[in-house]
Amino acid sequence: MSNHVWGLLSHPAQEFRQIRQENESVSHIYTHHVLLMAAIPVICSFIGTTQFGWDFGGDRVFKVMPMTALAIAVVFYGLMLAAVGFVGMVIRWMAREYENCPSLNQCIVFAGYVGTPMFISSIVSIYPMVWLCMLAVIVGVCYSGYLLYRGIPNFLGITEGQGFIFSGSTFAIGVLVLELLLGITVIMWGYGSHIF
Repeated sequence: MSNHVWGLLSHPAQEFRQIRQENESVSHIYTHHVLLMAAIPVICSFIGTTQFGWDFGGDRVFKVMPMTALAIAVVFYGLMLAAVGFVGMVIRWMAREYENCPSLNQCIVFAGYVGTPMFISSIVSIYPMVWLCMLAVIVGVCYSGYLLYRGIPNFLGITEGQGFIFSGSTFAIGVLVLELLLGITVIMWGYGSHIF
């Protein structure tokens, strides 16, 4: 597992400086961090929906058949991997006007690390209760926003004021990507047996 996870959660500014100095490649971050972290929601959701089922607060629990859940999990995994790359491209596009404009490679690496809290928070989907999953998503998104806010000024070499505006814009686009992923996921879990 990535050696930066604890640092991102406990001292993000220092950890982002270290990440910047390492100059990782996209293939390295995907193989050592993103592929592993993106597997957390996939595996936990697969186990949760096939073994325990969705609990909406009533007496009835909704389970998904294992083969359907497997097909949905593969699609969901691919979408999350693509989302990290897309957010990296958005960061690169928005940073093009800055003097210390990072490469696309650096932006994708940065996006991969910023998404860490969202990946970790999805561990609660192993027991899929709607209110618990929503609470975990909110906590994960908020901490990812904090990482974005703390990391952007050092990453781009800009002031905290400029970083606040940049990270706010990036965060808004990231939330839209997350909503798109959640919408596709809900459709796949809801209609998965008919689609797959």
